[in-house]
Amino acid sequence: MPITPAWLWAALIGACAALPWLLGALLPRRPRPYWRLSEAGLERIGPRGEVLLRYERERIEELALTAADGRLTIFHKFGRTAVGDLTAMGFEPLPFYVTARRLGLPVRVLDEDGGRSLDHLAEQRLAAQEAELLAAAHEPRRLPEERREPTRLSAAPPGPGRRRVGLLCALMGVLAALVVARTALADPAGPGLTGRLTAAGWTLVGAIALHAAYRRMLQDRPVRWTITAGRLVVQGGPQRRDRRASRALRVHAAEVAALVVGPGVRIDPVSGQPVPCSLSVLAFDHRMGLMARLPADGLEEFQLVHELHEHGYRVITPTAGDPRPSRYGLDGLPEVFSQVPGGRLVVTDDGLGWANAAGEVVLRMPEDRLGGIELLTIGGHAWVRLYGPDGEEFFAAPLSMLRISRTDLRESARKAGLPVTDAEYDAYLSAAFHGVVEAMTGPSAPEGDDGPAGPVEDGPGVLLDASRRSRIGTYLLSVIMCEVVAVLGSLWLGDELGGTLRTLSWAAPAGLVIGLVGHWIYDRNRERLRISPQGIAAVGRRGQVFWTLSRATVGGVGIDESGERLPRVVVWSPAGRVLRQVAFPPDLEELRRACERYGLPWGPPDADRPAPPPPEL
Repeated sequence: MPITPAWLWAALIGACAALPWLLGALLPRRPRPYWRLSEAGLERIGPRGEVLLRYERERIEELALTAADGRLTIFHKFGRTAVGDLTAMGFEPLPFYVTARRLGLPVRVLDEDGGRSLDHLAEQRLAAQEAELLAAAHEPRRLPEERREPTRLSAAPPGPGRRRVGLLCALMGVLAALVVARTALADPAGPGLTGRLTAAGWTLVGAIALHAAYRRMLQDRPVRWTITAGRLVVQGGPQRRDRRASRALRVHAAEVAALVVGPGVRIDPVSGQPVPCSLSVLAFDHRMGLMARLPADGLEEFQLVHELHEHGYRVITPTAGDPRPSRYGLDGLPEVFSQVPGGRLVVTDDGLGWANAAGEVVLRMPEDRLGGIELLTIGGHAWVRLYGPDGEEFFAAPLSMLRISRTDLRESARKAGLPVTDAEYDAYLSAAFHGVVEAMTGPSAPEGDDGPAGPVEDGPGVLLDASRRSRIGTYLLSVIMCEVVAVLGSLWLGDELGGTLRTLSWAAPAGLVIGLVGHWIYDRNRERLRISPQGIAAVGRRGQVFWTLSRATVGGVGIDESGERLPRVVVWSPAGRVLRQVAFPPDLEELRRACERYGLPWGPPDADRPAPPPPEL
């Protein structure tokens, strides 16, 4: 607006830019809708306390949780209703399970498709934790004397320091204010249209920089714990708080029956929605009620649980009571297998069969129904997968359950002419053969020559690339970014280059070409994953090796979803340390099958369940 005098024009711009911040500081935040499980049933409460949605308790026959994705399903008289994701609703599995059981609602844990129970393992884990909570709530607890110094644990911020972010925020705000003031004082009669548009652009840039820095500082608040025998004090953490309340969470030891340490739920400080977190502490009182959620993002779980235990707190972890099976049972096999005591898998002249203890074949699988037999290693144990003529997998089980060795099944099936594949064994023989031949015929390498890694030799293994959808998306993103830079540059420097439209006429095609050619150059030199019996490596399209890890140093390959950023493919060591992170997202199903085929453990390493070396390799 052409407002005079100039100082009033600049002051109004500053006031308009600061108005949203002043309103946010003065007006209270409106609470977001949330879910509540109580004697009235499962309810969704609105911002003003009204009930937006209600599932009455007397109409609920059973609650079910899906083990794979944690979705909640309600079974009632007329069928079942899928409510939603338990984490998105703001619930952890253990408090929800305990509260539902206390209200008299049965809770079941179903498999991925929600059709049947998943071996009762997840239910047994929740029941065991509930039993520990019940014992801790009813056992008399005496507070120990404070004999140790208070323990202080802190997590390092994941990004740059808060002071640097705050300094950058202040510099951007001061720069925007100086530009507006300079524009106002440049002409006593007031700035023209170009000057006012320039000031508006700088004001917008300053406001965006302030808001981005504010969001970043909310997420990068490090967690600090102070542990004493009398109370717990937790400061920081990426969560919203009431400005009138204390900045620290305090929990007194006399009110705590037990602390559950493990993955949990927290409120995102930016969106205000419940999101999963890698580590949190749930404090339960002596009535088995959830009294506090204590953030622990960034802390070392090993150090935290031991310090809490040594200060006299009752600590419960979800994985402490996991069973450690020494052998496989008969769960998951067809009923006929368990009905024949002492039965075993045998290879007959016309297919596969199941023989009893006397050697009589009581069940036959003819050759025309077998499209393929695959032998592989999963979790350090030999497995077999059977495929039909259409290529669909219809049976999978460890060979120890079938009471047949890997060698016997492979050799017998090949003698009978059955389509059997054992990629690990063939890869082992091929590697051994090439090693012997190279030792006899190849020249020896000079000692002490540590040159750059050469291309990966052709051999048994599989190359995994980024998905087509991901590659197309990055192509489009590169082109859009180049076009945005071209348009903004034309608007900013168009007058000096012969006019805005004339500059835009050649800048837009140039941005398109630069985006396509630049990403093509990057795409042809980027890395791909190679899974082989020797280990895992990242190789380029031209054969160069970016990094490689031998099979003995790999403790697990899987997806890491614990951080704030997008999930990534991670390679762990046997001790749980992150060795490599893969930036591009390959097809996860192909990656899992490749790891199982070549004996690399899929998933993060678990110290409670050490995997023995692959059999017969």
